[in-house]
Amino acid sequence: SMRPEFPVLPPVPVLTRAEVREIDVRALKEFGIPGLVLMENAGRNAAELLRTLGIAGPVLIIAGKGNNGGDGMVMLRHLKNAGVEARMLLAVDPRELTGDAAVNYGVLQAAGWEGDVWGKTLREGKLEAWLRGANWIVDALLGTGSRGSPREPYATLIRAINASGTRVLAVDIPTGLDCDTGTAVEPCIRAAQTMTFVASKVGFQNPAAGEYLGEVHVIDIGIPQVMLDPQFRARERR
Repeated sequence: SMRPEFPVLPPVPVLTRAEVREIDVRALKEFGIPGLVLMENAGRNAAELLRTLGIAGPVLIIAGKGNNGGDGMVMLRHLKNAGVEARMLLAVDPRELTGDAAVNYGVLQAAGWEGDVWGKTLREGKLEAWLRGANWIVDALLGTGSRGSPREPYATLIRAINASGTRVLAVDIPTGLDCDTGTAVEPCIRAAQTMTFVASKVGFQNPAAGEYLGEVHVIDIGIPQVMLDPQFRARERR
């Protein structure tokens, strides 16, 4: 046959917390890819995959103050652009947002889509009604960088999300699950679906993590595949 021969890519490794951070740094420093581009790809591709899983009602995205929350904000914009009923609950004061998450919150504000803010306009009764009425809850509270027990208001939100009986999609990792060990702290999100970015995480191999992860999908964020090549990763950073 005259089919072209494609090189066989090495299997994508599982990543540690430190390696995830390093990929973000090297994407910018060595490839010139801004964090906003990675966040956009992550959120858009996660929103597309959620649509293929099937959405039969409103999506409630619960966002924290870091990049995980920023990914959720991008998801919200793309879901709404696709005609999906979606709303956001921001778990922190918007003035605490920085960097790429702050940029994406500004986009939502300009569109009138910034949702509700925990502690300002939200009462627990309203939260429970929202959680029960949602077809999906998106956990965009804390990402792979977090360790230890989630503080307030995250802890209250996690317990309410788990108690709601509504299925949860975790962005990158269920909040409360340790990326490196796969052990869960109390409280920890129990997700039906986890959309993790770039590659699976070391902790996901721990059998105990399964009940929190649900089904795991690896989402592309547009980094050149060479970044995952072990030889490239072993090379001295410039």
